[in-house]
Amino acid sequence: MPKLAAVRSANIRAASVLKANPPVAVVVGGTSGIGQGMTEAFARFTNGNAHIVIVGRNRQSAETILSQLPKPTDSSSWSHEFVQCDATLMKNVQKASQEILQRHSKINFLIMSPGYSTTEGRTETEEGIDRKLAVHYYARWKFIDQLLPALKNANNSGEESKVMSVFAAGAGGEINVDDLGLVKTFSLKNAALQAPTYNDLMAEEYASRNPGLTFIHSIPGFVNTNLASNSPSASIRAFAFLMDIMSPLITTQDECGEYMWNGVFQHTSGVFRTDSHGENMHNKRYYGNEDQRRRLWEHTSKVTNVPL
Repeated sequence: MPKLAAVRSANIRAASVLKANPPVAVVVGGTSGIGQGMTEAFARFTNGNAHIVIVGRNRQSAETILSQLPKPTDSSSWSHEFVQCDATLMKNVQKASQEILQRHSKINFLIMSPGYSTTEGRTETEEGIDRKLAVHYYARWKFIDQLLPALKNANNSGEESKVMSVFAAGAGGEINVDDLGLVKTFSLKNAALQAPTYNDLMAEEYASRNPGLTFIHSIPGFVNTNLASNSPSASIRAFAFLMDIMSPLITTQDECGEYMWNGVFQHTSGVFRTDSHGENMHNKRYYGNEDQRRRLWEHTSKVTNVPL
């Protein structure tokens, strides 16, 4: 297990030799929690000399975060921006992606960590997707699909081109290919077990279709964020109180941000599953096969193809 001080030093070294100057990082879910921690960490690594795009729902939170990032005094080539997006709807993801592509023809890092915590049962959006699965899987797939041209442009220029889905690598289970999306067999347990495996298979398929790019599914572990306290479910909000009491024993979102970037920087070209310290998990608690991966890809392509 790498120590935090060593990880911080390694991250600074890795960022200092990035071929893209300044690099472009898009952080979906960057207005709070782990996404915020990763945004702020990246700004520290680069001394703010980067194009940083926060994607999320809360403009006020994003603007507060962006205002506090380090601002280079010797360059006008950097930018710190916010793109608003409610990721429960695929049409919103498409719109946000188009806005990002209009500003940035190359993307070096696409980080996705949006969260939705509730004890409610299946709650469909107007597009017929359960809200939890939309945020934890479908929107992530859609962001990659839409932003892939910019990721490829970075790779073709010899620059870093990496995608990380911060979710629950190693915490999944067998998927039901006869009910992808859990329309008929939804339960909180099924959703909790299916979504991580969906993310594994998503990363694998994108990697197989895009040689040279890097796709990572990570698990952040137990992190003290505001996800529980902002939940619409009273029982989860009550759990947030216990987290506050235990906070000295729990990883902070800033520390988690450092560890997640450790996973991004040290893994290159291909597909990886990383643990809470950014280390390769290999096939630990892996589920899925090539046929399931193909069927999930076909299903997701249809479900996310929502016109504006």
